[in-house]
Amino acid sequence: MRRLSGTLAALILAVAGLAAATAPAANAAPAAESCSVSWGSMVKAEWDSDYRPLVGIRSGRHDCYDRLVFDIDGTAADRIGYYVHYVSQLRQDGSGDLIPVKGGAILEVVAFAPAYDPETMEPTLPATKVKVDGYRTFRDVVVAGSFEGQTQVGLGVRARLPFRVFQTGNHLVVDVAHTW
Repeated sequence: MRRLSGTLAALILAVAGLAAATAPAANAAPAAESCSVSWGSMVKAEWDSDYRPLVGIRSGRHDCYDRLVFDIDGTAADRIGYYVHYVSQLRQDGSGDLIPVKGGAILEVVAFAPAYDPETMEPTLPATKVKVDGYRTFRDVVVAGSFEGQTQVGLGVRARLPFRVFQTGNHLVVDVAHTW
Protein backbone atom coordinates (compact mmCIF):
# COMPACT_ATOMS: atom_id res chain seq x y z
CA MET A 1 0.00 0.00 0.00
CA ARG A 2 2.83 2.34 0.84
CA ARG A 3 4.48 1.56 -2.46
CA LEU A 4 1.27 2.31 -4.36
CA SER A 5 0.76 5.62 -2.51
CA GLY A 6 4.38 6.62 -3.21
CA THR A 7 3.99 5.79 -6.90
CA LEU A 8 0.67 7.64 -7.05
CA ALA A 9 2.19 10.70 -5.33
CA ALA A 10 5.13 10.70 -7.76
CA LEU A 11 2.74 10.42 -10.71
CA ILE A 12 0.62 13.33 -9.43
CA LEU A 13 3.71 15.50 -8.93
CA ALA A 14 4.99 14.67 -12.42
CA VAL A 15 1.64 15.57 -14.04
CA ALA A 16 1.42 18.78 -12.00
CA GLY A 17 4.97 19.72 -13.02
CA LEU A 18 4.19 19.06 -16.70
CA ALA A 19 1.03 21.15 -16.48
CA ALA A 20 2.92 24.03 -14.83
CA ALA A 21 5.64 23.91 -17.48
CA THR A 22 3.18 24.11 -20.37
CA ALA A 23 0.74 26.64 -18.87
CA PRO A 24 1.38 30.33 -19.63
CA ALA A 25 3.07 32.12 -16.77
CA ALA A 26 0.90 34.83 -15.30
CA ASN A 27 3.86 36.93 -14.18
CA ALA A 28 6.12 36.34 -17.17
CA ALA A 29 8.04 39.35 -18.47
CA PRO A 30 6.40 41.01 -21.49
CA ALA A 31 7.93 40.34 -24.88
CA ALA A 32 10.46 42.89 -26.11
CA GLU A 33 8.94 45.88 -27.89
CA SER A 34 8.75 45.46 -31.63
CA CYS A 35 10.73 48.03 -33.55
CA SER A 36 8.60 47.86 -36.66
CA VAL A 37 7.37 51.31 -37.71
CA SER A 38 4.97 52.65 -40.30
CA TRP A 39 6.19 56.24 -40.24
CA GLY A 40 7.57 56.45 -43.78
CA SER A 41 10.20 58.83 -45.09
CA MET A 42 8.07 61.40 -46.92
CA VAL A 43 7.52 65.05 -45.98
CA LYS A 44 5.93 65.75 -42.60
CA ALA A 45 4.44 69.21 -42.04
CA GLU A 46 2.24 71.21 -39.71
CA TRP A 47 1.60 74.72 -40.96
CA ASP A 48 -0.18 76.27 -37.94
CA SER A 49 2.23 77.91 -35.52
CA ASP A 50 2.27 80.48 -32.75
CA TYR A 51 5.94 81.32 -33.55
CA ARG A 52 7.30 81.12 -30.00
CA PRO A 53 11.11 81.33 -29.61
CA LEU A 54 13.30 78.23 -29.74
CA VAL A 55 15.34 77.95 -26.53
CA GLY A 56 17.08 74.60 -26.84
CA ILE A 57 17.79 71.52 -28.93
CA ARG A 58 18.68 68.17 -27.38
CA SER A 59 18.92 64.55 -28.41
CA GLY A 60 18.20 61.14 -26.94
CA ARG A 61 18.64 57.47 -27.71
CA HIS A 62 15.86 54.88 -27.53
CA ASP A 63 15.70 51.16 -28.32
CA CYS A 64 14.07 51.62 -31.74
CA TYR A 65 14.91 55.21 -32.73
CA ASP A 66 17.04 58.27 -32.07
CA ARG A 67 15.21 61.44 -30.97
CA LEU A 68 15.81 65.17 -31.52
CA VAL A 69 13.80 67.55 -29.32
CA PHE A 70 13.27 71.26 -29.94
CA ASP A 71 12.39 73.12 -26.73
CA ILE A 72 10.10 76.07 -27.37
CA ASP A 73 9.50 78.98 -24.98
CA GLY A 74 5.77 78.68 -24.49
CA THR A 75 3.06 76.43 -23.17
CA ALA A 76 1.47 73.20 -24.32
CA ALA A 77 -1.36 75.30 -25.79
CA ASP A 78 1.03 77.04 -28.21
CA ARG A 79 1.10 75.41 -31.64
CA ILE A 80 4.51 74.56 -33.10
CA GLY A 81 4.67 74.41 -36.87
CA TYR A 82 7.28 72.50 -38.84
CA TYR A 83 8.37 71.24 -42.24
CA VAL A 84 10.62 68.15 -42.21
CA HIS A 85 11.95 66.25 -45.23
CA TYR A 86 14.99 64.55 -46.72
CA VAL A 87 17.24 66.68 -48.94
CA SER A 88 20.29 65.85 -51.04
CA GLN A 89 22.10 68.96 -49.71
CA LEU A 90 21.33 71.43 -46.95
CA ARG A 91 21.10 74.97 -48.28
CA GLN A 92 20.78 77.83 -45.82
CA ASP A 93 17.50 79.75 -45.98
CA GLY A 94 18.00 83.29 -47.20
CA SER A 95 21.53 82.95 -48.60
CA GLY A 96 21.33 79.56 -50.31
CA ASP A 97 24.81 78.73 -48.97
CA LEU A 98 25.67 75.04 -48.81
CA ILE A 99 25.86 73.79 -45.21
CA PRO A 100 27.91 70.58 -44.73
CA VAL A 101 26.15 67.86 -42.72
CA LYS A 102 27.73 64.46 -41.96
CA GLY A 103 25.81 61.26 -42.66
CA GLY A 104 24.45 59.05 -45.42
CA ALA A 105 21.29 61.16 -45.65
CA ILE A 106 20.19 64.62 -44.52
CA LEU A 107 16.89 65.39 -42.86
CA GLU A 108 16.08 69.10 -43.05
CA VAL A 109 14.06 70.22 -40.05
CA VAL A 110 12.46 73.65 -40.24
CA ALA A 111 10.83 74.59 -36.94
CA PHE A 112 8.44 77.53 -37.17
CA ALA A 113 10.11 79.03 -34.12
CA PRO A 114 12.77 81.75 -34.31
CA ALA A 115 16.07 81.32 -32.45
CA TYR A 116 15.64 84.88 -31.20
CA ASP A 117 13.10 86.91 -29.26
CA PRO A 118 10.86 88.58 -31.89
CA GLU A 119 10.42 91.67 -29.70
CA THR A 120 14.05 92.32 -28.73
CA MET A 121 15.81 90.38 -31.54
CA GLU A 122 18.12 88.91 -28.85
CA PRO A 123 19.23 85.29 -29.46
CA THR A 124 17.35 82.65 -27.44
CA LEU A 125 19.17 79.50 -28.60
CA PRO A 126 22.45 78.80 -26.81
CA ALA A 127 25.40 78.17 -29.11
CA THR A 128 25.91 74.65 -27.78
CA LYS A 129 26.54 71.73 -30.11
CA VAL A 130 24.11 68.82 -29.96
CA LYS A 131 26.23 65.73 -29.38
CA VAL A 132 25.22 62.53 -31.16
CA ASP A 133 28.47 60.54 -30.92
CA GLY A 134 27.73 56.84 -30.51
CA TYR A 135 24.11 57.11 -31.67
CA ARG A 136 22.80 54.28 -33.80
CA THR A 137 21.11 56.48 -36.43
CA PHE A 138 22.13 60.13 -35.88
CA ARG A 139 25.47 61.30 -37.28
CA ASP A 140 25.35 65.11 -37.06
CA VAL A 141 23.14 68.02 -35.97
CA VAL A 142 23.84 71.39 -37.58
CA VAL A 143 21.88 74.56 -36.82
CA ALA A 144 21.90 76.32 -40.20
CA GLY A 145 20.33 79.52 -38.88
CA SER A 146 17.14 81.34 -38.08
CA PHE A 147 15.49 83.40 -40.79
CA GLU A 148 12.08 85.08 -40.93
CA GLY A 149 10.67 83.36 -37.84
CA GLN A 150 11.95 79.87 -38.68
CA THR A 151 14.95 77.88 -37.51
CA GLN A 152 16.60 75.49 -39.93
CA VAL A 153 18.49 72.41 -38.73
CA GLY A 154 20.30 69.75 -40.73
CA LEU A 155 20.05 66.32 -39.14
CA GLY A 156 22.61 63.93 -40.56
CA VAL A 157 21.49 60.32 -40.32
CA ARG A 158 23.04 56.97 -41.24
CA ALA A 159 20.66 56.39 -44.17
CA ARG A 160 17.27 57.50 -45.44
CA LEU A 161 15.15 55.96 -42.69
CA PRO A 162 11.54 56.37 -41.56
CA PHE A 163 10.82 59.29 -39.27
CA ARG A 164 7.95 60.90 -37.40
CA VAL A 165 7.37 64.42 -36.11
CA PHE A 166 4.98 65.52 -33.39
CA GLN A 167 4.38 68.11 -30.69
CA THR A 168 4.18 67.19 -27.05
CA GLY A 169 3.74 70.05 -24.61
CA ASN A 170 6.04 72.87 -25.69
CA HIS A 171 8.42 70.49 -27.48
CA LEU A 172 8.74 69.56 -31.15
CA VAL A 173 9.97 65.96 -31.44
CA VAL A 174 11.66 64.28 -34.41
CA ASP A 175 12.21 60.52 -34.14
CA VAL A 176 14.24 58.63 -36.74
CA ALA A 177 13.94 54.83 -36.70
CA HIS A 178 17.01 52.60 -36.56
CA THR A 179 15.63 50.33 -39.29
CA TRP A 180 12.76 49.97 -41.74
